[in-house]
Amino acid sequence: MNLSSTIKSIQDIMRKDDGVDGDAQRIGQLTWMLFLKVFDQREAEWEDDDPKYKSPLPTRFRWRNWAAYIAGPDGKKKPQKAASEIIGFVNNELFPAFKDLDANKSAQHKVIRSVFEDANNYMKSGTQLLAVIEKLEEAIDFHDFKNRAQLGDVYEQLLNDLRGAGNAGEFYTPRAITAFMVNRVNPCLSKKEKVLDPACGTGGFLTAAIEHFRKQLSTKSSANDRRAIEQLIRGIEKKQLPHLLCTTNMLLHGIDVPSRIEHKNTLAIGWNDWSRSDFVDCIVTNPPFGGYEDDTVGSGYHHPTKETADLFMQLIVKLLKEYGRAAVVLPDGFLFGDGIKAQIKERLLQHCKLHTLVRLPKGVFAPYTTIKTNLLFFTKGEAADDGSDRFHTETIWFYEHPYPPGYKSYSKTKPIRFEEFTPEIEWWGDEADDFATRTENEFAWKVDFKNKRAQALAAAQPHWTRAEQLGNEAVALDNRVRDLRDSIKGVSDAAQRRPVEDEIDALRNQAEALRLQARDAQAAGDRLYWPIYNLDLKNPNAPEEESHEPDMLLEKYKTLLGQIEETENRLKGELAAALAHHFVADEA
Repeated sequence: MNLSSTIKSIQDIMRKDDGVDGDAQRIGQLTWMLFLKVFDQREAEWEDDDPKYKSPLPTRFRWRNWAAYIAGPDGKKKPQKAASEIIGFVNNELFPAFKDLDANKSAQHKVIRSVFEDANNYMKSGTQLLAVIEKLEEAIDFHDFKNRAQLGDVYEQLLNDLRGAGNAGEFYTPRAITAFMVNRVNPCLSKKEKVLDPACGTGGFLTAAIEHFRKQLSTKSSANDRRAIEQLIRGIEKKQLPHLLCTTNMLLHGIDVPSRIEHKNTLAIGWNDWSRSDFVDCIVTNPPFGGYEDDTVGSGYHHPTKETADLFMQLIVKLLKEYGRAAVVLPDGFLFGDGIKAQIKERLLQHCKLHTLVRLPKGVFAPYTTIKTNLLFFTKGEAADDGSDRFHTETIWFYEHPYPPGYKSYSKTKPIRFEEFTPEIEWWGDEADDFATRTENEFAWKVDFKNKRAQALAAAQPHWTRAEQLGNEAVALDNRVRDLRDSIKGVSDAAQRRPVEDEIDALRNQAEALRLQARDAQAAGDRLYWPIYNLDLKNPNAPEEESHEPDMLLEKYKTLLGQIEETENRLKGELAAALAHHFVADEA
């Protein structure tokens, strides 16, 4: 039985238990058990390497001493705890001990306590709990590196199950995407470049970064180089289940003490509470989009909003060092969004060089969502010596990633593969020479954003200048009104007050009219400027495709009806004119 089938059979066992209600609880139950099983196997490896290794867990709470099946006198493997006692042991002894571990004793103590602080044992049947343990014992042996590699498939299955678990669902970023993004950002081990995923989920981007770092090791690499990898990655995850899975994932990828995988809400950290020591060289992430934070989150941000992806994009720009690199997954909605989204994009393009935008086709994230997504690659610009801001984005390259031949979409059985990105990698070039080798083709095109912005500013500026002038004139009238009002303070004679009050009313009306004109002028300028931040641009080099989507067909049908009606009206007009001319000629 393979690992994925084992997980499914374990979930089937849990469905028989009265204490486990729904997918979220089943996965929560499985996750903490999977963690203890994996941790015990990693401890066995550490003990082989270091005979002096001391476990952070009390002896009787180690998996091997209460859960592992051991051979009895007859040679058959049996449980160490009876069905009648194991639930009481887990609830009343094991969980309280883990939740009360002294996090100050060591990084390992801190990791284990953080894993269990929000975990729960939902199972009530000792018999069913032992059946789950037996399955884990039989099928999961992570000394087998093939099984370790399969864990990504297990996560994908778990997350697919979570889709039906209310708001506990997460998007699983396909490994081909995480590998490609990390490959292009290219964190460098010799430079000790730090990598952050501020919404790390189950750790897909971080494991890709670990593998990328390890490919840079050689026979000449020192032990310090190998140990450095553990300190070069950092992940932050808000939800308990993905955090627990990520911590387990780190253990399986050789991160002995995953203390830099933090369980907290990244966005709840105050804008000014981030210090320069938090700044990193590389950020790779798929921030949650479509979600909303409460009113207490997002204060201090340049563009206050409740939408999670919009908050993350602002924070990513902040946390990059100068010349730091980032790759971010974002939906089409961010590309064409206006208002706050346009302002966030303006700041992104101002402070960073958005050099590449890879447009992915539909279905990459199936079955979680059919929303079209994009990969944004950018580099933080150098701050000006005088403290002024200048736009670092001048040219934006777009690359439209095509389906493989014969594909019309992706699916669980036909996911996107890393090999599909070979054309992008070969086309990519080098940022050091400003991607001088890049050329346009049927999938790639570039936008001269510097010129586009200059033209928009030139067109919008007269309107904005006019709006400012009108606003200043309105303020001057407001000041005149205030002076007139002060001049009649204490004057009780109505005859004396009336002309001043009439003048005040007239001035107020003039000021309001000026403000309305100023708003119109401002809006006219905005209509010319802000559309340049619509990055949802169509590939100009691609052949026109015939769409068969109902909404598109309906829109085309409506357009066609309008064209037909316009043609009919024009023909009627021409016919009426011809007839009128004919009758006039006859009368003559």
